[in-house]
Amino acid sequence: MNIIILLLSVSLTVAVCFLLAFVWGVKGGQFEDDYSPAHRIFFDEPKIEDNNK
Repeated sequence: MNIIILLLSVSLTVAVCFLLAFVWGVKGGQFEDDYSPAHRIFFDEPKIEDNNK
């Protein structure tokens, strides 16, 4: 019975740590980038016109 209490306490501690890390990331603005550089490759860049011709 003691091992169950130990495992429950350890798992709850780990879960609370992950929850705190997630809340810290949200409050820090980690998930605010909607248009990241990784997705920019899917869109065409506008063509630059050369007026020196």
